Amino acid sequence: MATAASPTALRREGDGLRIDWADGASTFTAWRTLRKACPCAACTEDGKKPPDPFRVLTPQEAAAGPPAPTAMRPVGRYAYQIEWNDGHDTGIYPLELLRRLGEMTNSQ
Repeated sequence: MATAASPTALRREGDGLRIDWADGASTFTAWRTLRKACPCAACTEDGKKPPDPFRVLTPQEAAAGPPAPTAMRPVGRYAYQIEWNDGHDTGIYPLELLRRLGEMTNSQ
């Protein structure tokens, strides 16, 4: 049985992710927003630190350009793991987070 937080379709749309949900809602989240909201431990800790104006990008980060997924895999029935073009792949995005980010984007 599908719940409201169950996606019925996920697709790349322009510069982001479109998700159609079981309750009939449809949300869109830009890749940049998803990458910035990565819930992994390293990104969560980095987000708590003040920005470093002298941070130097790694060669891989510089070559990657704007955030974009290279792969997206389901994790059970509760989340998706996104692999990014900057090489980052440890973030597991629960469906509730994907829904919340999409609703925040859609309400702006």
